Amino acid sequence: MKMVKSLLLGSAAGLVAVSAGQAADLPVKAKPVEYVKVCSLYGAGFYYMPGTDICLKIGGYARAETTYHSNGNFAAGPTSQELWNRTSSEFVMRARAYITADAREQTAWGTARAYVAVGVATTDTGAAITPSILGFNRAFIQWAGITAGITQSFYDFYSAAAVGYRAFNPSEDTGDSGWWVWAYTTQLGNGLSASISAEQRRATQILNITSGSAIGLATCATCAAVTSGAVGLFAAGAPDTNGTITGLVANTAGYGGIQVPDIVGNIRYDQTWGSAQIMASLHQVNGQYYDTTPATGHPDDEWGYVVGAGLRLNFPNIAQGDFFQAEANYTHGGLRYLMMGDNSPNMQIERGNTFGFGITSDCVFASLNSGTLSGGTVVHATGGTGCELTTAWSVNASYEHYWTPQFHESFVGSYLAVTYDALANANLCGVTTAAVSTTVTAHSGTAALAPSGCNNNWNLWTVGTRLQYDFTKTLYFGVEFLYQHLDTATLPGNAIVSQTQGALVLPPGNGITAGNEIKDQNVISVTARIHKDFLP
Repeated sequence: MKMVKSLLLGSAAGLVAVSAGQAADLPVKAKPVEYVKVCSLYGAGFYYMPGTDICLKIGGYARAETTYHSNGNFAAGPTSQELWNRTSSEFVMRARAYITADAREQTAWGTARAYVAVGVATTDTGAAITPSILGFNRAFIQWAGITAGITQSFYDFYSAAAVGYRAFNPSEDTGDSGWWVWAYTTQLGNGLSASISAEQRRATQILNITSGSAIGLATCATCAAVTSGAVGLFAAGAPDTNGTITGLVANTAGYGGIQVPDIVGNIRYDQTWGSAQIMASLHQVNGQYYDTTPATGHPDDEWGYVVGAGLRLNFPNIAQGDFFQAEANYTHGGLRYLMMGDNSPNMQIERGNTFGFGITSDCVFASLNSGTLSGGTVVHATGGTGCELTTAWSVNASYEHYWTPQFHESFVGSYLAVTYDALANANLCGVTTAAVSTTVTAHSGTAALAPSGCNNNWNLWTVGTRLQYDFTKTLYFGVEFLYQHLDTATLPGNAIVSQTQGALVLPPGNGITAGNEIKDQNVISVTARIHKDFLP
């Protein structure tokens, strides 16, 4: 009995000792885990960043697409230096993806928001595919009515991306590229708002006509003298010795440095039936020097302007999601507000033995110098001109119809017309016909005269349809068909000698019998796209 009692007492003591040791080894009680919480203040996809009052949403998309008959270019498209010969790339492919982050929090002055979108893309015309960082097309802050950074222009209304895939259907929509703004918006109540914005300037090019030559860039330092019949427009900062019209690579060619931003304003009205907007912009047009040197002076700066109006109507009684949108714009000196997507200002299409072209500029002015053409003829400018602003107007319209909740089709159309006044046209004709004219005594300057048959006005109209099937809310496949017609500018004799590598070679003399006929052009482009969003 004593033995059993001793064993029990010993076992109990051992258990107490072990339990005490284990208790000493137990960790301190853990803090509660902070799970991610859904933030319902700003819609689906937001969550609270742990330990803060900031709501964050991560999104983005991936896309693969291809276009046929677009001259190997997703932006400028078939109307920009399209040769339609063995050098042309009619098939082009692209993969594209963006990551987005949207952070918001409440302050005493309302919601403070920061948004960023960064992406990568490849574009290939049959060579090696090399990924390239596109950079940010969105990086802005919104707070207390202020929007600052890269977002859409406050001039925008018509959404080209909502109804189509290709930017070479001309419109003023900056949604794809993004645009630098510093704006203030006030809400006037009942869906009415007003905005004023200082924005990155929208510019095409300024052409400086110099006795039968045209200066496109300040680095064209040798353009003052015209020899051996070298007449034409210049690209990449070098004089063109073949007398050509070339689509310039960079916008703002011939512009002076930016001195003031574009000033944009709009009044917008949003209701359940749709929305409407009127908008305007002031745009400084400041050319560089006469004859490219400071000593020769420069034309006075001009203020170009743009005015526009847009309307959107929803038609849920026809089908859920149906809507109509339209926008009309008129400009005097600000053509990129009508053709945002085209990065190459000049239109140019060759097909067989025919050719169509159109020069795009915000302003044309003539310098003071003289030059010598082929044959020893001395051509004197009779006086420098001011900056003759170019006039243009455009209309965009579309209708989106849902045949089923998943299958929908858009019908789009646009028209763009570019017009030069008499003095600007005469000076441009001095470039394009100086080597052939025998009747014009002044090829540039205030007394320049356009020979019969030289008209630099042109227009472009487009119609198309896009068919899209939404497999889910975040995955779709679509095909787009675009038809474009270019009403070409014209030259005397209505013919050119030859067409090489995208440069319009102008006639060297009268009595042209052989060569390409200048004629209106037509083209059809086809795009296929598959797209997947990360979030709805």
